[in-house]
Amino acid sequence: MQPGELKPILTALVLPPTGTLLLALLGLLLATRRRAAGLTLAAVAIVLSLVAGSHAVARLLAQELLPPVAPLQAQDLRSVQAIVVLGAGVWPDPPEYGSAQPSEPALVRLRYAARLARQSGKPIAFAGGLGWGAMDGMEPEGTVARRMLQEDYGLSVRWLDDRSRDTAENAERMAALAGRDGVRRIALVTDAVHMPRAAAAFRRAGFDVVPAPTDFPQRERSALLEWLPSSSGFVACRHVIREWLGGLVARAAH
Repeated sequence: MQPGELKPILTALVLPPTGTLLLALLGLLLATRRRAAGLTLAAVAIVLSLVAGSHAVARLLAQELLPPVAPLQAQDLRSVQAIVVLGAGVWPDPPEYGSAQPSEPALVRLRYAARLARQSGKPIAFAGGLGWGAMDGMEPEGTVARRMLQEDYGLSVRWLDDRSRDTAENAERMAALAGRDGVRRIALVTDAVHMPRAAAAFRRAGFDVVPAPTDFPQRERSALLEWLPSSSGFVACRHVIREWLGGLVARAAH
């Protein structure tokens, strides 16, 4: 097993709801010897599990833990040499399509990249292969994204990385591909929560990065429902916490 293969396993164990539920289990085990301390720990962990399922909490965490990210301005796009969009997963075998398709978060990024490309006439680059947790036999993200952009938008991908497994490799391989053609200033397309860590990785790889974020955290339902736990709320909180932890690890490594 390569070290990178541990990343999705550790992520699944640490982030909510698994991480907080394991903490609650630890509290119950501790309660067999130290009742008050164990039950307190279990209660706190259960509360954290509920809180970490809220869209409102996800938005608050993004504001407090991550650097602010602003939308791209039209004038900023004029000076870039390429639009680099990062992958976000694949639906391996949707029956209605008959072939692998970009995941929902990836579709949001690709749609925005297509919009920018049509507005500016700048070429598209795509970075994404198979993540560390991908199943054997899956099509690489790059292959799927290139097909989707061609079939649905009539756009071609000039630089294609279909081998990278994480954000750091996205940046390194794109530097090798687009960098050899003299591309230095790029508009980087990814979701707003991922942007701080992604932009830092691409700058370390030698790019001058103009952030082009999409999919900003925002209210999706009524005020009351925003505070109640939901499956999408868990996903949003996990994403923010993962990016915060990933940023800490990346800064410590560099």
